[in-house]
Amino acid sequence: MRVASAVDEVSDRLLTAIAVGDFLPGERLPTERELTGLLRVSRPTVREAVGRLQALGVIDIRRGRNGGAFVRDSWSESSAAAVRRTLLPRRAEFEQLFDLRGLVEGMVAATAARRRRPEDLEPMREALAAHLTASTPREEQAADSAFHQAVCAATHNPQIARLSRDLLSRISLGFPVEPWGKGERSHHHRAGEGHTALYEAVAAGEPERAEEIARSHFMISAEMIREVLARVRGEEPA
Repeated sequence: MRVASAVDEVSDRLLTAIAVGDFLPGERLPTERELTGLLRVSRPTVREAVGRLQALGVIDIRRGRNGGAFVRDSWSESSAAAVRRTLLPRRAEFEQLFDLRGLVEGMVAATAARRRRPEDLEPMREALAAHLTASTPREEQAADSAFHQAVCAATHNPQIARLSRDLLSRISLGFPVEPWGKGERSHHHRAGEGHTALYEAVAAGEPERAEEIARSHFMISAEMIREVLARVRGEEPA
């Protein structure tokens, strides 16, 4: 791959990741070194791609100890074209991944319900409380991640947790971050209800119910990505 085309791809993936809410306004992108590892490209490629996003006004570059590339807005004039180039050619693949993820996360939840120990429940309760009391989308996103990591940990099989993380990365364009849309309150409310029900099923040791809840819960991310695709195609979300 030529450097120029690699830069195009990385900038498109970053724009798309921001559009679907992997990274929210005010949030810092992964460091140049982290992006190099996540996207498996060279540092000059990452540097030029980030520079393009800065030129488009999508991110701000802040210097100093707490500096980095910070998201300014979730959508720009260039976002729609980037989403079309990145997601539309892979629409069928993404639908397959959504289906696979529902199946896998159902298995994760069922296994957690069968194997959870009393000490596994406290991290879930803490993350659930943090999510329900979150005041910003970024706090919600962080608490959501902590909750699902706690469920994975309750399976007591690191390979299951790795599989879950791998699928998240694949639907999130290489970034192990849950798509969060624009942080809509309706999504937050649905996610909160799903977390509460899932916690109750795992705590009660009810694998079938936990599986059903998890499969439905993980469709929220799929719906967010479908909404972004519908937007760039000039359609109304289903």
